[in-house]
Order: sequence, then C-alpha cells, then structure tokens
Amino acid sequence: MSNEIRAWVRMPSAKRLDLLDPTPFDWEDADLALGLARTYRWGGHSAWPLPLSVAQHSIAVMLIRRAAGARPPDPVRELRELLHDAEEGLLGFDCISVLKPFLGEAFRELTQRLEQAVFLRYGLPHWTSREHALHKRADRLAAASEAVHVVGWSRHEVRRTLKISATPLDVDPLQQLYGGTPWEPWTPVLACERFLEQLNLLKGRL
Repeated sequence: MSNEIRAWVRMPSAKRLDLLDPTPFDWEDADLALGLARTYRWGGHSAWPLPLSVAQHSIAVMLIRRAAGARPPDPVRELRELLHDAEEGLLGFDCISVLKPFLGEAFRELTQRLEQAVFLRYGLPHWTSREHALHKRADRLAAASEAVHVVGWSRHEVRRTLKISATPLDVDPLQQLYGGTPWEPWTPVLACERFLEQLNLLKGRL
C-alpha cells in the first residue's frame, strides 16, 4: 500500500481538488457556491429548522460592509468580501474560531493555501491593514447578529460569554434585499443560487 498522503475532493463538476496542493483551476464557480451553501456556521446549531450556511453569511457580510462606507467598495473589494470564507466551501468545514488553535499549525497552513488559490483565481488583492480591519468589523457585526437572531444567544451572552463586542443588528440586511422572513436560514438550494448570482454580478462588473 502506498504511503502517499492524499486529500482529494471530487467536485460536482467532476473537477478534482487536492486540499494539500490546491490550484486556482480545481473547481467551478458552481462547485464553490454549492460547497458554501452546504457548509454551516455555528457548528450547525440553530434555533431555526435549518442551520445558517456560510454562503448566506458571506452575502450578509458583503452587504454590511457595503452599507458601512460613504460609497460602496469597488467590485474587486466587494468580491473579496463575498469570498472571504471561500476556502471553507472548498474544505466543507467551518471551524468554530475557539477551536482553531487546537487544530494546530498544519490546519492553518492548509486553509491559507486554499485561500491563496481563491485569491489567485478571482484576482483578489491582499488585504491592507485598514481594509482588513473594516472587513473584520463587518464580519463581527454579522456574527453578533447571527448569534442572537439565528442561534438564540441573548445580547448579554454575546458580549459576556462569546466575547463579541459588536452590537447585534435589529434589521436583517438580507431581508432588505431578498424579502422573506428576517434572519431565517435559507435552504442549501436557495443559498447556492443567491451566492452564485452575487458572484456572477460582481465578476461581470470587473
């Protein structure tokens, strides 16, 4: 038996991705959208019948970041917001942040290689310190809001137990765009469709 380490993932498009040695050509956009739609935040826990997908979260972060500025970010930077967790869709795993240190340096390097492949494929610039700070502000605001409205933590628990200082939103930024019930997690099919739609819209503006 070979001792070669293998970590292949076969995509719905029939492309193959080596998680240990990814290239920007190993997936189709639809593969990524579906992967993110089937990858869940908060360990899959939810106060709703469905958990919250990373695809839905990614669109929310993009919209929060868009609303925070005096003018919208340019399409490349909006695309970077939309794809900020793209490696999780390729990996099929969104690790709860407090567990990441226990997974060690090897896991961090694996996710960094996937992120680099995503940045190369979509022509995304590296974060500047200022841009990353603005992104993290939007990401934390989304997390605080999800914790209350999706998972069921109280606002007090978000601050004291989860240590997230951002004040949760009352208005769902996704509901303003898509309608429906505020804060309700989408089905994987709907999350995939909407993520792919946003991805194509931004790519078309580049």
